[in-house]
Amino acid sequence: MKKFLTSTVAVSALALMLGMASVRAEDAVDPNAKPGGAITITYKDDVATLDPAIGYDWQNWSMIKSLFDGLMDYEPGTTNLRPDLAESYEIAPDGKTFTFKLRQGVKFHNGREMTADDVKYSLDRVTNPKTQSPGAGFFGSIKGHEDVAAGKAESLAGVTVVDPYTIKFELTRPDATFLHVMAINFSHVVPKEEVEKYGADFGKHPVGTGAFKFAEWTLGQRVVFERNPDYWHKGLPYLDKVSFEIGQEPIVALLRLQKGEIDIPGDGIPPAKFQEVMADPEQKARVVEGGQLHTGYITMNTTMAPFDNVKVRQAVNMAINKDRVVQLINNRAVPANQPLPPSMPGYDKEFKGYPYDVAKAKALLAEAGHPDGFDTQLFSMNTDPNPRIAQAIQQDLAAIGIKASVQSLAQANVIAAGGDKAGAPMIWSGGMAWIADFPDPSNFYGPILGCAGAVPGGWNWSWYCNKDLDAKAAEADSIVDPAKSGERAKMWSAIYRKIMEDAPWAPVFNEQRFTMKSPRMGGADNLYVDPVHIPINYDNVYVTDVQ
Repeated sequence: MKKFLTSTVAVSALALMLGMASVRAEDAVDPNAKPGGAITITYKDDVATLDPAIGYDWQNWSMIKSLFDGLMDYEPGTTNLRPDLAESYEIAPDGKTFTFKLRQGVKFHNGREMTADDVKYSLDRVTNPKTQSPGAGFFGSIKGHEDVAAGKAESLAGVTVVDPYTIKFELTRPDATFLHVMAINFSHVVPKEEVEKYGADFGKHPVGTGAFKFAEWTLGQRVVFERNPDYWHKGLPYLDKVSFEIGQEPIVALLRLQKGEIDIPGDGIPPAKFQEVMADPEQKARVVEGGQLHTGYITMNTTMAPFDNVKVRQAVNMAINKDRVVQLINNRAVPANQPLPPSMPGYDKEFKGYPYDVAKAKALLAEAGHPDGFDTQLFSMNTDPNPRIAQAIQQDLAAIGIKASVQSLAQANVIAAGGDKAGAPMIWSGGMAWIADFPDPSNFYGPILGCAGAVPGGWNWSWYCNKDLDAKAAEADSIVDPAKSGERAKMWSAIYRKIMEDAPWAPVFNEQRFTMKSPRMGGADNLYVDPVHIPINYDNVYVTDVQ
């Protein structure tokens, strides 16, 4: 996912892949929490939509999460899957049939009870081309998806309503990622009557089953949520109201936080103020850090000379001083040595990657037939700190004889160049770097390193295509037995080792995200609880000065 999202502590994402009748334990209510009160959060940009079938950025995903629920979710602070609207689930031995038992008595915000028919309607809707959902492809393993995608059918043949509280999914193949897909916002359940009532404007009038109800949206000014008194999870949420103020520059938002006028600057700590905040013990104590499932990298077009030579690509990997790049962003990241971030299942802790070695890099270039280097272009997004990072990379490349002119362009232009096979020899991915859609190693392969992504308009900007690795990836994703989760992770580790041997990328860093909370806010551990998409889980947040 080419978005700026957030995650926290990550553990094995595969432990619950094949649990039989896995029942969710209710979250413990925080003994320090007091019900009531309100918080104010700022964002620079307005919200595009609150429709879970459409929204696909880090800002609206957190809001959508507060209004809607899905069959699955994650335990706070982890990547452990758990049932949510589902009370339990079973998976057939062949890994191709998933049956979910739904909670009874769950109500939409309009007062109607949610049933299995609503789940089926929501998935038929998100996969229907007329909805134009960017998440439709996530459901590709469900039987009948191709017919719906092609407009030949209005309903997914593989989704069956067994009874009002039971729904069954039949897949065309075993899919180890399916439960994760049931946890992403695209799978959240919506009421048909409300969608039909508002049509294309449903995203401005959202109705779900979530902890908060939509109350107000004044475009360019504010969005307001109010507590759902009928929320199925008793005791939550703690807050009576959450207000989002729109149009606040991050630096202004930080100043307002320091004055006690707001509670959370939603865009995080501005880079220009990071050192100042961290040097002040009082402010630092209120900083909340989230480790993202993120990797920033340099792509090299493997179909374009001289990057069609693996020794050239390996030389680039050895030329980059990653520690210096990390220092440029005030150490808000850690150096990367492989495509997967450290908290992702399948990350190889034993793999050391390419060392920073200018002499060896020069030797490899000479072996590749470029003893004097060559001229090329490095594309980069033009918003800070990306131009500065690109210049640092440019200097590192110059040290081994590669003269790269930096093309600092708007994001859309860089994306267009990357999706054109003849468009960009090298790209620094910053600002567009990959962040997982869900915590599984497959998500760092298919869209950005697999053959399926090496197409016009795709996200595989290195145009790297290894059909043998594609086959191994498919084999890994057919393993759904939790007893073999370690085997699956090792298969993915081997895939990424081979990718690093071929060196279509130079991984640079894994970025962290920082924001702050006001002194009156409690629930600090729950500000960053979803492993991938949800920067703030408002369900668990509370204030400590409520009278």
